[in-house]
Amino acid sequence: MMSSNKPRRFTFLLVNRFTLTPFAAAIEPLRLANRAADKQLFEWRLVGPTGDVATCSNGTRVLVDSGLDGHLPVGRDDVVIVCGGTQIAREASKPVLTWLRKQARAGAAMGAVCTGAWVLAEAGLLDGRKATIHWENHDGFAEAFPNVDLFRSVFVHDGNRLTAAGGTSSIDLILHMIAETHGDALTAEVADQMLHTTIRTDQDRQRLSIPTRIGVRHPRLAAVIARMEANLEDPISPAQLAADAGMSTRQLERLFRRYLNRSPKRYYMETRLSRARNLLMQTEMSIIEVALASGFSSPSHFSKCYRALYGSTPYRERGTGGAVNTDGGI
Repeated sequence: MMSSNKPRRFTFLLVNRFTLTPFAAAIEPLRLANRAADKQLFEWRLVGPTGDVATCSNGTRVLVDSGLDGHLPVGRDDVVIVCGGTQIAREASKPVLTWLRKQARAGAAMGAVCTGAWVLAEAGLLDGRKATIHWENHDGFAEAFPNVDLFRSVFVHDGNRLTAAGGTSSIDLILHMIAETHGDALTAEVADQMLHTTIRTDQDRQRLSIPTRIGVRHPRLAAVIARMEANLEDPISPAQLAADAGMSTRQLERLFRRYLNRSPKRYYMETRLSRARNLLMQTEMSIIEVALASGFSSPSHFSKCYRALYGSTPYRERGTGGAVNTDGGI
């Protein structure tokens, strides 16, 4: 545990269309820590690329303290947090990237919540580092930034790089930082104030368990689905999935139809196409590259299956969504 008489300063960079929940979930634990300690342990300021207001994804406008040019210098003990949101790739402008690199050179800890990790990666500040991003943006991020060691944890702390996946994961990241500097007792008091009854660690995963997601608690069904999700690029045959699960192909078929109202093949196809759609919207990968990454060896077969599920071809989807949409996260 570390302690200092000097308040630790956080600088929140609010890019346009940032998501409100992760930002609020990051700043509130700092306020409550000051209140619980009855002294200023933390201070913060808001920065925006436009220098006046930042607009979040739900349309709410937040006043910022300054723009990038008028911003006070960031010190070595400071923490910079990029608050991301929808269409994040468009917000990775040259001025923003230049400013972030400058703060990193000054020695500040660099962090991000929600899709803000995309901007840090675009600035080259996550190369060779561990990081996380909202699960909806995971596949696109992995393809766009292969030099980043990407995890599906709720948050990741790698040296002076900190990333939280979005939603309420910001609470867990900031509580982790409070515990490091001021101990577990204060952290527990802040969590209690926020009615945050379970403090998650960097070992906790973002998404609900498979049984919770599908609404079915059947161990063998969950195990088969987990294998499917782990093998989207190289699909496993239903016969092999059944054999590995210790059942016949007919039993596997009955299991899926009973609980999910579709065949194993259909469920697997929809899962692969969902990944393909994320890649189309979030990366600049070609259609054939997206097809291969989703387990399709033929672009024509991929296009046919995609249209059957989504009512549009991959080419039209890419045309309407833009090369890099990254419209995800929460």
